[in-house]
Amino acid sequence: MTGSSISSESSVRPDSVPEQRRAHERSAAAEARRCLADVRRTTERLDQAVGELSEARIHQPSRLPGWTRAHVITHLARNADAFVNLLTWARTGVEHPMYPSTADRDADIEEGACRLAQVVHEDLRAASDRFAAASDRLSDSQWLATVAGRASMVFPAARIPSMRLFELWAHLVDLDVGFGFADLPDEHVEEMLESAVSRLVGRADAPSVRLAVTMPDGTERVWDLAGGLEGGPYRVAGEAAPVMAWLTGRGDGTELSGDLPVLPPWG
Repeated sequence: MTGSSISSESSVRPDSVPEQRRAHERSAAAEARRCLADVRRTTERLDQAVGELSEARIHQPSRLPGWTRAHVITHLARNADAFVNLLTWARTGVEHPMYPSTADRDADIEEGACRLAQVVHEDLRAASDRFAAASDRLSDSQWLATVAGRASMVFPAARIPSMRLFELWAHLVDLDVGFGFADLPDEHVEEMLESAVSRLVGRADAPSVRLAVTMPDGTERVWDLAGGLEGGPYRVAGEAAPVMAWLTGRGDGTELSGDLPVLPPWG
């Protein structure tokens, strides 16, 4: 027994734990930077769509109740700045909340939505550039720094690029400029579904759901949404696009099969 113990301990290199940590840092950083490339490409698509909006169209209603397209675009600009705060937190170790308060966030969006189309567009471009610059400053180890979102949800900074990508695609749909969830690039669908599901898992006001999704390549993925409400798990199945719309409160689920529960408000 003693000999076995000595053999086991002697097989562990003194520097193995630090090396494992460095490997984890490199992996997380590589995945974050890969996603940042997707963010840049999607930001360019958003920029083009916003640039094609006239003064009249930008102030017309979006698909989000109570918000014009200018509201949606201003929200995306402030969301970029909010993520810059979290990236700064990860880089410096000094806490930088996403927003001073929910009231300040809402007021900034309302105020920004009243501006001229050119100003709204330039604001989005500037905020997107700030996000890109802040992302480029993080080292491998800083991508694993822990930060906190609006609902006090704690996560590593490496999740920020995928969170930004989700915001970009979802609100491209909300702009109502001819883009829907069915137009998502196939390579982004699974990541978008992961992000949508993660926002519902563990919520006290959410039901428990077993979700079977047919992906664009014909394969099936299954997610379990463990919520705090009694009953379930409900079983829901369908194609990726209508599932995404239902999960995010942008579709009624009529194209899905199963006994659909009521989901909590998105946001």
